[in-house]
Amino acid sequence: MEIRIKEDSVEIEGYVNAVERLSKPLPSRTGEFVERICKGAFQRALQRNDNVRLLYNHNWSRDLGGTKDGNVELSEDNIGLRIRATVKDAETVQEARRGNLVGFSFGFEDRDVDEHSENGMRTRDVKDMDLYEISILDRKKTPAYDGTLINVRDAEGQQEKRIYFSEIFADEIKITGNTERREKPEEKAPDYSEAEKIISEMKGEN
Repeated sequence: MEIRIKEDSVEIEGYVNAVERLSKPLPSRTGEFVERICKGAFQRALQRNDNVRLLYNHNWSRDLGGTKDGNVELSEDNIGLRIRATVKDAETVQEARRGNLVGFSFGFEDRDVDEHSENGMRTRDVKDMDLYEISILDRKKTPAYDGTLINVRDAEGQQEKRIYFSEIFADEIKITGNTERREKPEEKAPDYSEAEKIISEMKGEN
């Protein structure tokens, strides 16, 4: 996920979901299951719907535009569903400056699903869907697909910070532009007292 902060807008680019990858276990009335989006499902959904909306945290009152508005581009490639969006919503821009945008999620309805057991877990392969919205997530939301650990870089590309697990395919979030600077927390020296105690006991010094 790459975030480029402008004067009054933010450009966001990355992968919403990598196809053929399992979600984390999800709850349902009949027990937990995992889910994967099959290759081609996003492409077929985009062909049917030319007005996929971009929301903030799946909140329909926070509509940030859509494919029909021209500020959101969606496409499926050999990795998954890729997005490129320009958002002028002031609150979203501010959250981007604060480093609080951490991932994507999406809202859809099944059209064709193959359910089976895989490694003892109920598994749903989504072969076709109706896609309604893509959401930009902040730290308040937890997406359904765990991916790699996301890292944030400051505007100069320095100091990686681990912040969140998300469904973004990329292994880091890159933020460029006008960001708010934060004081680096004071680093404490590591406490080795417990380790030294264990070593002493092993040597019979106590």
